[in-house]
Amino acid sequence: MATLSGCTAPQSLGLTDFERVLASENSATAALTRWCRARGMAKPPAITAQRDLLEELAPPPAILALLQPGIAERVAYRRVRLICGEAVLSVAQNWYLPDRLSAEMNHALDTTDAPFGRVIAQTNFKRELLASEHGRTAACPKDTILMQRAVLRLQDGRPVSAVVECYTSANLAIARRAR
Repeated sequence: MATLSGCTAPQSLGLTDFERVLASENSATAALTRWCRARGMAKPPAITAQRDLLEELAPPPAILALLQPGIAERVAYRRVRLICGEAVLSVAQNWYLPDRLSAEMNHALDTTDAPFGRVIAQTNFKRELLASEHGRTAACPKDTILMQRAVLRLQDGRPVSAVVECYTSANLAIARRAR
């Protein structure tokens, strides 16, 4: 009788596996797309972003220190919920430097719900993880299982974005329901 020992059942994937997928990509959007596909959360396994258009948050000093904007550079803010199917997988705060992006990228960020990582993918940015904490933190909603802080850097090493990402329990709960 053949066994399926080489297959990983979706319900067996846990927080450690989720963190491994996040660490394997420079883009949280790309990582969540892989996770969504592996978990069978939606068909197609696409990540969409819902922007919070009402919230505008000035960058705290720690964010300014990370981004190192020039004197005349504006720091923009974007808060989104990243969704796969009907599940909110992440609530993310993103401070970024529009002057370091193309006009087309800025237009997409200003006028669409496209995820930031997808919009700036052609820059071949690199993600530098600064902090990772299990559970809810002050910056995250109550159903958070993992908070990550990161800076995204352009190919020349200049920072373009600083993010606080709050990954929700939906990342693990879906697997328990999938069978």
